[in-house]
Amino acid sequence: MTSRYFADLDKYCESDVVIVGAGSCGLSAAWTLATSRPDLKIAIVEANVSIGGGCFLGGQLFSAMVMRKPAHIFLQDLGIEYEDEGDYVVVKHAALFITTLCAKVLALPNVKLFNATAVEDLITRRDASGEVRVAGVVTNWTLVTMHHHDQSCMDPNTINAHVVLSTTGHDGPFGAFCVKRSAEIGLLEKRTGMNGLDMNLAEDAIVKGTREILPGLVVGGMELAEVDGCNRMGPTFGAMALSGVKAAESILQVYDVRKEQNESSY
Repeated sequence: MTSRYFADLDKYCESDVVIVGAGSCGLSAAWTLATSRPDLKIAIVEANVSIGGGCFLGGQLFSAMVMRKPAHIFLQDLGIEYEDEGDYVVVKHAALFITTLCAKVLALPNVKLFNATAVEDLITRRDASGEVRVAGVVTNWTLVTMHHHDQSCMDPNTINAHVVLSTTGHDGPFGAFCVKRSAEIGLLEKRTGMNGLDMNLAEDAIVKGTREILPGLVVGGMELAEVDGCNRMGPTFGAMALSGVKAAESILQVYDVRKEQNESSY
């Protein structure tokens, strides 16, 4: 176990893409990206021991998962059965969706998950023009991160990457981390925060807003609410999956440019 773990850590300390957050958006992005570009080396960093984010229940301890169309196309790709209710579909248990997605992603040869691992900072580089871009993440084991306040200095590790995708959810102890950190160091304007619940507006806004918000940093899922002030969504997960798909597409749009920039600065 030890030798294999540290071999993986050594192998993925230089990755093509780092995905921060292994919830429904991050895993959907990983599946789309890794299957369309099997040549890319993709590291997933998840602060929790378990992966899947808030996706094991449909909401308020209910089991069924509601997904607005056209997210049903993604379910078809994964081979997950659903009930068609017109404008939306229902998976009989949210755990069926997320465990199926987890299993398929983790079986891919070009993806490695580092769970119980927290992102503590962003790696940034400044070009000759003065433009700052994100070029990786600073990591530590989550239990170490949680005890910086009561232990002596415990230095972190790093993962370099050409593009970072952050899907850490709305604001919380580990939520919206990359957006919050970008604002702290002056790369983004002060966050607007999430607005009140409007499921229809929220889903459309999240999917359409998924993009590279800073050079080298793509943001998807509810973390976008901390950038754009999107509405709270509620227990509907279609936008999370589709935001992941769009995040993968956004990564591919900028990947070659960011790779060239990083390699020229080494």
